[in-house]
Amino acid sequence: MNKVVKNVEEACQGIQDGMTIMLGGFGLCGIPENSISELVRKKVTDVTCISNNAGVDDFGLGLLLQGKQIKKMISSYVGENDEFERQMLSGELEVELTPQGTLAEKCRAAQAGIPAFFTPAGYGTEVAEGKETREFNGKMYVMEEAYKADFAIVKAWKGDTAGNLIFKGTARNFNPSMCGAGNVTIAEVEELVPAGELDPNEIHIPGILVNRIFKGENYEKRIEQRTVRQKS
Repeated sequence: MNKVVKNVEEACQGIQDGMTIMLGGFGLCGIPENSISELVRKKVTDVTCISNNAGVDDFGLGLLLQGKQIKKMISSYVGENDEFERQMLSGELEVELTPQGTLAEKCRAAQAGIPAFFTPAGYGTEVAEGKETREFNGKMYVMEEAYKADFAIVKAWKGDTAGNLIFKGTARNFNPSMCGAGNVTIAEVEELVPAGELDPNEIHIPGILVNRIFKGENYEKRIEQRTVRQKS
C-alpha cells in the first residue's frame, strides 16, 4: 500500500481546532519541523499537545505557543521556553506535567491498544492525586491511562512508500512509541525510498502503524544548548 502524500499540506489535512496532537522528538532533536510549521500556517487553535517538551521560544512547539495556538500542554520537561513559562504562570496555558517514563509508556500503551497500566512513578505525589493506586508485591503503584490523540506526528530519518520507518540516533526517543498511538499517524522523513529498498532488519517501525508519509525539507537541526571550551 502506498501511503505517500505529496506534501505537508496534504499530510496535515483534517487537523482542526480543539484536537489532541502527539508530536515526537526530544528537545529539538527529531522534531517534525515541517508539520509544526504547517500547523502554524493553518492557525489551528485550542490544541492539546502531547510532547516531551515545548521547544524553545522561536523554534519547535515554541512557534505554536507564540501564536497562542496551544490550549493545553502535556509534557515532562518544559524548562527551555520563556514564553511557555509566561503563559503557564499567567494562567493562559493549561499544563499537565508527567514523569518522562510515564509519558513514554502512555504513548506506547496507546500504540499497543492497552487502555491502562500500573507504574510506581509518582506514587505519594501530586501526580497520583485522583488516580487509582494498588499494591503489588508490597510496593504501591499508580494506574495511568493510555493517551487518546486525534493525530500523532513523527519525524524519521528514512521511510519507504509503505510507511516503514528508520530513526537515527537520539531521534529514536518518543517518535517510535507515538507511531500508531493517534487515530492518524503522519510521518515526515528526510529520505523517502521505494518499498523494499530498506533492510527489513533495520526497520524500527512497520508501515502498518503509519497512515501518511511525506518527504520533508529544509531541516534546521538546531542545537538546543551549545557549550564550548574557551580558547586557552
